[in-house]
Amino acid sequence: MSTATTRTTPAAPSLASPATLRKVVLASMIGTTIEWYDFFLYGSASVLVFNKLFFPKSDPHVGTLLALTTYALGFVARPLGGLVFGHFGDRMGRKQLLMLSLMMMGGSTVLIGILPTFHQVGVFAPLMLVLLRLVQGFAVGGEWGGAVLMVTEYGEAKRRGFWAGWPQAGVPAGNLLAAAVLAVMSAVQSNADFLAWGWRVPFLLSAVLVAVGYWVRTTLAESPLFQQALDDAGAPPRAPMVDAIRERPGGIAIGAGLRVAENICFYVITTFGLTYMVDHAHLTRSLALNAMLIGTAVEVVAIPIFAALSDRIGRRPVYFLGAAGIAAWGFVFFRLIDTGQTPLIVLAIVGGLICHALMYGPQAAFIAELFPTRMRYSGASLAYQATSIFAGSLAPIIAVFLLDRYKSWLPIALYLAVAGAISAFSAWKARETKGLSFAEIDAIR
Repeated sequence: MSTATTRTTPAAPSLASPATLRKVVLASMIGTTIEWYDFFLYGSASVLVFNKLFFPKSDPHVGTLLALTTYALGFVARPLGGLVFGHFGDRMGRKQLLMLSLMMMGGSTVLIGILPTFHQVGVFAPLMLVLLRLVQGFAVGGEWGGAVLMVTEYGEAKRRGFWAGWPQAGVPAGNLLAAAVLAVMSAVQSNADFLAWGWRVPFLLSAVLVAVGYWVRTTLAESPLFQQALDDAGAPPRAPMVDAIRERPGGIAIGAGLRVAENICFYVITTFGLTYMVDHAHLTRSLALNAMLIGTAVEVVAIPIFAALSDRIGRRPVYFLGAAGIAAWGFVFFRLIDTGQTPLIVLAIVGGLICHALMYGPQAAFIAELFPTRMRYSGASLAYQATSIFAGSLAPIIAVFLLDRYKSWLPIALYLAVAGAISAFSAWKARETKGLSFAEIDAIR
């Protein structure tokens, strides 16, 4: 990374009032929670429902792999969404793109809830499922950058990590909501009824959630920092993504490296973890979902705490601790699940998600601070989403393959250890940015 130097910059815009900032944080977190509810709902349904209803002619392992492959396609579409939304977000503003991403995600999720199954329309069922999953991925690819930047660009530098941590908490909150709805439906229905129609209810509920999120986001004003940058430049940047790649390749590389362990460990724990508990450890679906609920609820609380900690001691040490922690926890995680004892199963998930929260809490501010305002949406989205193609998208598939090939969880733990080492190295190499104003960050060359 280049050394930091500063030059004369325009005065920063006035800070938002506490009431305005809280409103922005609330709107960003609600929207993020809803979008990730939709995204994670698909992941949970992949290993519980879609492998049976959309790929029924396959054996159980192959059916799960096929369902997870459609799940992975959402991650493949995320970088494209990040590129498109980032480009227009740096040219048109953060708010309009946030509204569009919410509507695209909600619409595709509701349509999944009314899809016919393989037994009804044959091969057209999985094809339609794939198409809607691609729309989901495209939408969520643009969501993160806009939601995070609205918060980081409204708040003050000394507490930026804390405020930016709240939209981050919306991600496990969305997972928590998805798991909770599925757990309720599973608890009150027989397996036959759940597979027949019960699984559709959580997808259809997205329509209500999106309506609430859209209403909340309409009350927001555009980011004042973006507006000032646009006024100072006199015209929007022509190709902000190209500018980010040309001027900040180190920032993109560091941001992508930070994401590796965070992205892989989360989906190994929350998506592969479900199929491991149900199909391999032979736990009940209700126990697996309830354990996931507890672990995810703990993470919702932990993320803002660790985000605030990064404002005090720095982004780098907090992130490094989380990456190193997950590198070791993989060797504990599966041993605890294999005991079959509920408290130890809950401990396995909570411990893994605490390591994830150590990375995810400071991540939003950490990555946003790698780029100047004129290219921040594009650069942050690219750094954040590019890793999804080979990290989060493939993590459950790789884990299922390794378990099926070696009949042991040890290769999966080694996989997590390598990922943790990559992100720990990236955190060590990153520039510490806590407390810097965006005017100072914009002046770094």
